Amino acid sequence: MTITLNGQSRDLPKAMTVAELLAYLGVEPKHVAVEVNRDLVPRSRHGEATVSEGDVLEVVTFMGGGSSEAVDSIETPPLVIGGHTFRSRLLVGTGKYSTLDLMRECLEASGSEVVTVAVRRERLFDKEGRNLLDYLDPQRYTILPNTAGCFNAEEALRTARLGRELLLGLENPGADWVKLEVLADTRTLLPDPVATLHATEVLVKEGFKVLCYTSDDPVMARHLKAAGAASVMPAGSPIGSGQGVLNGNNIRIILEDLKRDDPDYPVIVDAGVGTASDVTQAMELGCDGVLLNTGIAGAKDPLRMAHAMRLAVESGRLAAGAGRIPKKLYATASSPVEGLITRS
Repeated sequence: MTITLNGQSRDLPKAMTVAELLAYLGVEPKHVAVEVNRDLVPRSRHGEATVSEGDVLEVVTFMGGGSSEAVDSIETPPLVIGGHTFRSRLLVGTGKYSTLDLMRECLEASGSEVVTVAVRRERLFDKEGRNLLDYLDPQRYTILPNTAGCFNAEEALRTARLGRELLLGLENPGADWVKLEVLADTRTLLPDPVATLHATEVLVKEGFKVLCYTSDDPVMARHLKAAGAASVMPAGSPIGSGQGVLNGNNIRIILEDLKRDDPDYPVIVDAGVGTASDVTQAMELGCDGVLLNTGIAGAKDPLRMAHAMRLAVESGRLAAGAGRIPKKLYATASSPVEGLITRS
């Protein structure tokens, strides 16, 4: 007996019921739906409905849209900067929180292992006289001292040395590095490229591992890496602006230039991040991490935003490694076209 099964001619040894046919085909009945000559055969009638010569049958099942290949494991290599190794790729600041208690809660929620601190008297104590360092566990966090608020190389060098002295006293591993900021003016808070490069060269000679805040200028990024910076940290947009990554193309060029012969060289977006989607965008560009402060501390609900930023870094990193689909002008069906019951 010959029937048409799912658009193809099929010979059967004898007439049989739908239930017998499914058993003959080795198909699990609960996994399929069956039509005979375009009439649905309910599961309750599989044992009595017969299949005759020339019948046209459709045996259908569910199929996932997209690839059916399973991912056995997801590699999440650590972030390595100047000999320091971390699981989290989110670096967070400690300023602008309404209370030190809230700061501590947000740092924990962010999952960060690196926190930045400004080495200035007005940032060490709050209005109640409590020390910032009392709220940072030096055994849990690697503290990254920064030179925030410095507007010339001399100020930045002095601040970096003071920060190292503080962390040596705490026996914190962050004593050997510094986040270098040398700003040009108070209105834009853009980096002074000449002073930044000079300070980088001096600090590298003094044994510092310099994480260098800079603009998104690819040429300057190359100079800073050549000067020995352990990481180049281009701004997504002006500090505290919340505008996100304004020039993704420049970030891409920086990544290409700095990683061409050194694929593991860390490039971290620093400044301007306003919300989780900004973080995800930076990571999807291929950046190795994001450093932020205001995006969490300035949110209406800082604790909730800290959780969001944590997830954004993780999802952006995974997406970057997965490789996004190309953008197309027209639609492409995600469900397979093979096996459509409307086609013979």
